[in-house]
Amino acid sequence: MRAAGPELAAFAAVGLCAYAADLGLFLWLRGPVGLDPLTAKALSFVAGCTVAYTGNALGTYRRDAATGSGGDGVSRLRQYGIFFAVNVAGALVQLLCLAVSHYGLGLTSRRADTVSGAGIGMALATVLRFWGTRTLVFRSPSAPDGQAGQMGRPGRMTWTG
Repeated sequence: MRAAGPELAAFAAVGLCAYAADLGLFLWLRGPVGLDPLTAKALSFVAGCTVAYTGNALGTYRRDAATGSGGDGVSRLRQYGIFFAVNVAGALVQLLCLAVSHYGLGLTSRRADTVSGAGIGMALATVLRFWGTRTLVFRSPSAPDGQAGQMGRPGRMTWTG
């Protein structure tokens, strides 16, 4: 697990930047621009995914992105599509946690909704996104079959300080 420390830290830093972009754009689109909440959220979600993909491709998984399936424009577009799908799955996990808590368990307070959606749901979605990003999007081509996404795999970029 120690080998994954720099990868987790870089993934988290990129995720925070993506979250800030998503939130900032959402607030701007809802406020000064005056868009409806669903349109604003859809646009800010796509922007956040784009920031996260770019940060992971250029930072966290730079070596894997350069030598893996993202070598040309078509492959990068496919890679982004998979990344986007992983992030949609993460968003669905958050919604599922909220739905189970609110409608299934009857926990309907604002606090319960926040804990289930933004707390538990976000934590589970982050685990899914980390797993999906490292195993489905930025697979190391030098990793043996069945070994993609394992800690310390060949080709993994390591950051030392």
